[in-house]
Parts: sequence; structure tokens; C-alpha cells
Amino acid sequence: MKFNFTLAALLLFLNLSAQKNDYKVNSPDGTIKVSFNLNAAGEPYYFIYHKDSKVIDTSYMSFDLKDAPSLSKDFKVADVQNSSFNETWEMPWGEQLKVVNNYNELELSLQETSNFKRKITIVYRVFNDGIGFRYEFPKQENLHEVVITDENTEFALTGDHTAFWIPGDWDIYEHLYNTSKVSKINATTLRDNPNLGKHSYIPENAVVTPVTMKTDNGLYLSFHEAALIDYAGMTLKVDTSNFKLSSELVGSDITGYKVKRATPFNTPWRTILITEKATQLIDSKMILNLNEPNKLEDVSWFKPTKYTGIWWEMHLGKNSWDMASGIHGATTQNAKDKIDFSAKNGIGAMLVEGWNTGWEHWIGFEDREGVFDFVTPYSDYDLDEVVRYGKRKGVSIVMHHETSAAPRTYEKQMDTAYALMKKYNMHVVKSGYVGKIIPKGEYHHGQWMVNHYNNAAIKAADYQIAVNAHEPIKATGLRRTYPNIISREGLRGQEFNAWASDGGNPPEHLPIVAFTRMLAGPIDFTPGIFDIKFDKYKPNNQVNTTLAQQLALYVVIYSPIQMVPDLAENYENQPGFQFIRDVVTDWKKTEVLNGEIGDFVTIAREDRNSDNWFLGSITDENARDLDIDLNFLAEGATYTTTIYEDGKNAHWDKNPTSLNIRKFEVTKNDTLKLKLAAGGGAAISFMKNK
Repeated sequence: MKFNFTLAALLLFLNLSAQKNDYKVNSPDGTIKVSFNLNAAGEPYYFIYHKDSKVIDTSYMSFDLKDAPSLSKDFKVADVQNSSFNETWEMPWGEQLKVVNNYNELELSLQETSNFKRKITIVYRVFNDGIGFRYEFPKQENLHEVVITDENTEFALTGDHTAFWIPGDWDIYEHLYNTSKVSKINATTLRDNPNLGKHSYIPENAVVTPVTMKTDNGLYLSFHEAALIDYAGMTLKVDTSNFKLSSELVGSDITGYKVKRATPFNTPWRTILITEKATQLIDSKMILNLNEPNKLEDVSWFKPTKYTGIWWEMHLGKNSWDMASGIHGATTQNAKDKIDFSAKNGIGAMLVEGWNTGWEHWIGFEDREGVFDFVTPYSDYDLDEVVRYGKRKGVSIVMHHETSAAPRTYEKQMDTAYALMKKYNMHVVKSGYVGKIIPKGEYHHGQWMVNHYNNAAIKAADYQIAVNAHEPIKATGLRRTYPNIISREGLRGQEFNAWASDGGNPPEHLPIVAFTRMLAGPIDFTPGIFDIKFDKYKPNNQVNTTLAQQLALYVVIYSPIQMVPDLAENYENQPGFQFIRDVVTDWKKTEVLNGEIGDFVTIAREDRNSDNWFLGSITDENARDLDIDLNFLAEGATYTTTIYEDGKNAHWDKNPTSLNIRKFEVTKNDTLKLKLAAGGGAAISFMKNK
């Protein structure tokens, strides 16, 4: 007995000693510090410091498996590897040309001490503005296939932070943002949203990522994931009493599990941005850097551009997608008129929605398989003639593939659909997935659909096609690996202003989006509505911004393709339209000049193909005076500057179209004073003098 007691005491001492000897890794500048360890039961946990303040408290990590014991305890650290990495790579298109990728890495190989001896590796990469970590399942004798029923990754917060969040919906991201303390998050109350019909599913009190927070000490945190491949999307379940977030993967009612993978494989990276300024959240390229380099090599066939389209008129009710309505929008003549307008104003592309047969049966029906074939035009739309006419005018056609959330139909016809695009030299497709996924029981953001979205984009690259997905999975930086993934919706967009019953997007919406959804990647938001009040078509709806803010959004809300969506007649004889003609969509540098989440933000970007700069500044429902230092401009140069700003009495509701335009010269030594109206903004072009 004495011997057994001594042995037990020794084992306890060894476990306690292990607890004291944390495995650590710091950011290159030493600001962020991550510690990892195992407790006495062999359970993995970590915590994070920013300078001397703990920002993530003791957080445990485990997996529940189907028909197998959980991967949760009895672990030992079998091997530890430390490394550092520093490179600069170039984006083929994007917010900037050059990206620095600099991190320190800690790789911990864990093995069970039990009879199974199963292995798992946890890898931390620590950047100067945050951390990413993932789980790696090596090939091993006792774990050939991993069927995950739950991933239990914890993020233990150190206080009741202010959170900017939308509910953890398994099907759509088209919710308004909420601002509350973590303790007050209640996503389940948002299940019955009349604007979303039956398209939404919120099973838990969880939030979607990116979810951004501000601590009482003024630190900013944003939680997300990177490199989402062959895995379920992650929402974060909220413990409102203990201020703890836990991974809640999107599941499947058909399979009863969340993820099924054969070893070896890696999970997506779990990411936390940690910054001292809100603006630094937008500056970060950590999500991109956690993805693999470009696998497509040359993608010069994709040209960032602006595009018009047969689209907004459907949301206004002027025209319809289906021919049976009698007000079909996608006619040959309408397409030619849009091409003429695009060519006249230097807009490089034009989208046509409702061009193919099937729209009479696309939504509100259970039997949606086979509704669209993606190659058969309506009789009043001559595809050959439209493409020929566009080519003659120098305007490319953006293809539209609405799947009506029937991905199996799309997969069967994908090669045929892409081959048609290649025949017509079309290089961009806007895809849509409106409705509940068929087969019933799968969700937009589960593993099965993650694979569909990714495989559709990878296959598109074989045909030199870039994808702009609507009703998509979240952006997780895969545009670095597959730069034909150019943009996506994935938020409550402009169209809600035209038909939502709740008054549309409030003025604070986009000043929140810039620090939440935009951290994930490019957004096809469709800015640029000039007819703010819709008096002719939708008198009970409107855009809740000023005209100046609609212009500013071309700079603030990033996408390499930006729509010019309003009816052509609404742009005629409008002096503010000159900014849309001038602004570009591909950038050499980006400078986030100021901002606070939900309040305001100002961003300046330099044209990749010239020395010109463009600036956008937007505010919420509060008017603001901002001083803008122009030190981002080139030394010794002068710029002809045109400011499109809110008029003296402008207001998002009372006087939204009041616009003032000023033109003068500036240098980098100057400071501009901007007066933003309530719900307003300012758009500025800086044209470098020769």
C-alpha cells in the first residue's frame, strides 16, 4: 500500500509539474502570447495574453465522435516544434498589392495514454494582430476515419464584452446586426423573421462568425475561421452566464453528424483578431495568410470591374425574372440598352438575371430539382445577339446561375453550363442558392454544401471562370488559394431596402458590416442607388443613407467587382455619377484612416493601375465632423481633388439626395474637414497631376 501511495503521489506531482510548464509562443513583436497545457486529467487547454492582460481565459478543446470515445482527455505531449515564418506575397487582385505574412508557430503533437493511443496535433500561428489554430489528424493505426458529432473548442472571454453579432443561422447570413453585451445575446428570439420566411434555421443561442467585440478596456476582438475546406461551417454557441463561446458546427439531419473525414486531414483554422484600434481589424490580412498560396497561378483572365445589370428593376417590381409575368426583364432589347449605358460610362460588364427558362417555378415549391438547365434562354432573349453586341461595345456579360438551392441539379449540369460560358468568352458567374437546400435535412453551411460551393469554384477555374456566390458559405480567405473566388453576398444586402417589411437596413448597418462581415472577405453589396426614396415603384421603402454615402460605399465596402445597380434613368444628368465613372475596383494600397464599430469609418485606397487615390467615409444615424490627414498621398505631388459630400441640410430620411461637390488641389501636407450628415458620407477622388 505504501508503494502504491508513493507511485500515485509521484504521478500527481508529474501532472502538476506539467501544468506549471506551459508551452508558449508569442507574436513576432511580443504583443500577443499564447500558452498551452494539459491539466491533471490530460485535457488540452490554452489561454491568451495581449501585453499583460489576459484576453482569453482557460479554454478547453475536445471532439465528440460517433461510435467512438471522445478525444478529450488522457493526452500527453509527445512532441513540440517551434518555428517562425516571414514572407511578402502579391495579390493578383485585392485591397492591396503586397501582403506581409509573418508569424511564430507552435506545433504540439498529442497522444492518448490509453489503449487507443490516438493522436492529434494542435498548431498555433501567432501574428502581431491575432492568432490562428487548427487541429491536425495524422494518419494512424487506431483512427482511420473521424466522424465528428461535436467539436468543442472554447473561447473563454475575460469579461462581458460589447458584441456586434447576427444569429448562428445554419442557412443564411441575411440578418441585421445586433449590438449587446455578451450576457444579453439571445439568438433564438430571431427565429421568426418575416423577411426571411422559411429560409432561416437557428437551432442554438449561437452567433455567426466573424463576430466582433470591444472590451471595457478598449481592446478589439474578432472571432472567425480560415480555410474552410471539407468541413462544416462553425457558429459560436454563447454561454451568457460565464461569457464563454464554444464551437457549434453546422450539422446534417440526414447523417446525424457534423463532419466525416478520413485521416490524415486538418480542420479549418480557428481565428481571433486582437487589436488596440478598430481600424486595425480592417487592416489585418491574417485570414488570408492562414490559407495556402495561389494554386491557380495565372488568373489574368479575370479583370476587376464595375458592372450594370438587369436586377434592381426586379426588386423594385418594374420587371420580373419570369416571362409569364408579362413584365419580363431579361429581353434582348433591355440587355442592349444596359450595354449601351455601360459602354457610354466606361463600365466593363453587365449582368443579366432571369435570362434562362424556369423562373416560374423556382421559389415556394418543394419540387425544384431540374427547374433550371443554365443553357436555355427564354424566347425573348437572344443570347448570341446580346453577347455579340456586348463584344462590339466592349462590355462583357456576367452570367447568372440561380440554383434555387437544388445543388444536385447544378452539379449534374455544371460542366455544360461552364462550357457555354467558355464558348461566349464569359469569365464571371453570379451564382444563387435561394431557399432551403434540397435534399431536405442539409443546410447551406454544413459540410456537404461547403464541399459543393468550393468544388463549384474549383471546377469553374478549369473554364477560366470567376465566381461571385450569393446565399453562400462564409468567406474564409480561400480567395488566396483560388483567386477565382472573387466576391460573395453573405450578408443583408442592398435589396432588403427595396422589399423588407422592417424599414430596410438602418444607417448603422454598414458601419457595423465594415468591422464584422467585411473582415471575412469581399462583399457584393451593390452600392450606388441614386433614387433613394423609390417613390415611383416602392413608396413604402427606401435606402436609409444619403446619396453621398452611396458613393462612398464604392471605396468603403470592398469588392473587385462593384455593381452600378440603379435604373439608368436615375443616373442621367446626375453630377454625382462622375465619381462612379472614376472610381476603380482594384487597389495597390489601402489605408483605414479612422473608425469605430457601428459609428463611422473612413478608408482611402490607391488605384493599382495609376497613382490616383479614392476615399470613402460613412457614418451611422449621427452627423459627424471628421478631420482627414492626407499624409497617405505621395511626397512632392499635387492632386486635383473632387469631394462629393452631403449638402448643408442633408439627412438620410428628410433630405437624402442633397449633394455638394467641391474641386481643388491638395498635397500630402493638407488636412480635409468633412461634415457627414446623419446617415451620410463623403466620396473623394484624388487625381495625381502630371
